[in-house]
Amino acid sequence: MHNQRSSGVLLHLTSLPGPFGIGTLGKSAFEFIDFLRAAGQTHWQILPYGPVIGIFGNSPYMSLSAFAGNPLLIDPAQLVGAGFLRREQVEVSPEFSEYLVDFAAVRGFNEKILKLAFLEFQLAGDAAALAAFGQAMDWLDDYALFMALREEFDSSPWFSWPADIARRKQEALARWRATLAERILFHKFVQFCFFSQWQILWNYAHSHGVKIIGDIPIYVALDSADVWAHQECFLLDPETGQPTHVAGVPPDYFSDTGQRWGNPLFKWYRDGGGLNASLLAWWGQRFRHLCRTVDVVRIDHFRGFEAYWQIPASEETAVNGQWVKGPGLEFFTEIKKYLGELPIIAEDLGVITPEVELLRDTLGFPGMKVLQFAFDSDERNAYLPHNYTTVNCVAYTGTHDNDTTLGWYFSDTVLQASKTKALRYVHSQPGSPIHWDFIRLAYGSVAELVIVPLQDVLGFGSDCRMNIPGTSEGNWRWRCAARFLNTEAARALRDEVLFYNRLPVAPVVFGKMEK
Repeated sequence: MHNQRSSGVLLHLTSLPGPFGIGTLGKSAFEFIDFLRAAGQTHWQILPYGPVIGIFGNSPYMSLSAFAGNPLLIDPAQLVGAGFLRREQVEVSPEFSEYLVDFAAVRGFNEKILKLAFLEFQLAGDAAALAAFGQAMDWLDDYALFMALREEFDSSPWFSWPADIARRKQEALARWRATLAERILFHKFVQFCFFSQWQILWNYAHSHGVKIIGDIPIYVALDSADVWAHQECFLLDPETGQPTHVAGVPPDYFSDTGQRWGNPLFKWYRDGGGLNASLLAWWGQRFRHLCRTVDVVRIDHFRGFEAYWQIPASEETAVNGQWVKGPGLEFFTEIKKYLGELPIIAEDLGVITPEVELLRDTLGFPGMKVLQFAFDSDERNAYLPHNYTTVNCVAYTGTHDNDTTLGWYFSDTVLQASKTKALRYVHSQPGSPIHWDFIRLAYGSVAELVIVPLQDVLGFGSDCRMNIPGTSEGNWRWRCAARFLNTEAARALRDEVLFYNRLPVAPVVFGKMEK
């Protein structure tokens, strides 16, 4: 995978510190890369960076677009530097919490700032640069029109719009493009700002020896530019636009009733047989775009390519679903014809069968090993490090869907037998922090890459958890205050990197971390 033992940290962009109520692509993102560098880390894993909305609980896994960037992540200070805002317009930001994202308040501030920046751009901006950006982003026309239409129809879902535009009749598309031309241009400008800032940050990461691991959810939201623009790719009722079946997973570790995600399922095959060419083209476009913005792609719910849990849309839970065979190797063979080898990590958690493992291994994709899952069965548990059969895997203490390691250990829902087994396995001494025991356990494994959530590096508890699967409120809000990203934390992590031979080849410099 990387041909060198290495490690990284999981932290979503929204969780970065900073004055604007949410992590942005600004100063604190660059300082986090400095922190990673000082800590001997070579990877920064993020969650999907697409635009989020309140009705979906601001989940990055239910975005309005599989391609667009989240406007809330745009750094206002860089808009000042670009000449789109005056400094005093940014300095009047309200008092935001440094620990939690208030999405409603942040969204109000962000929308005001972007409107002001767009007005200035219209007066003196580089129209040619925006036009060139639009030509390079082949998804942008559909997305910008979709967003303008959502505004026009009071944020109602696309399948409730007038039938001609909901079904994308050519006359309706032309008419609305003309009517909403200025708002369409605004949304293109917003994406221009996002990806311009992203490119600067990505270049900075590379210059500091840090690769960024992105995240691609296998499914997209029903109310998204993707489903509206590519209805032929999804299992939808042709009359209503509503899905006939939806995605999810059966009852598992996280939920007794499973998880009914509600995303529309893909129409993998044409009615006459053979892979759906339109869907193949869309997936190719999606992979190509993400590989232009990150170094490695984690495919969330990889097992859905081998077989997926199909739930009738009328069901309220995921219990009464069924497994349906996916496109498997045939799909990836076709994708590779156009894109070549893809730098992919396969999220292979949950109900994993020998067929899923065979697909993963045939493709050569590393899977995931999560230590929090290692102690709830016997000595043959696949997540116990002594059972790792290959270096081609990524070890995690936990993921964004897990409790923090400290929270896990002190949770009443975790069996005492599991905790006792964990302590025996790590040879923990009295007073030794369990989160550092888990980090050392992962670092000492044969896994070529180890990723540790920042909450575990810092020893935070359940109040800093990012997401509780199966719940729709209160998630995705956690932020890390700047004072915790200090030299002491960087040195502690680097000490383990050195001890377990995960130090990058290039020398590590502490200069920017000194306080």
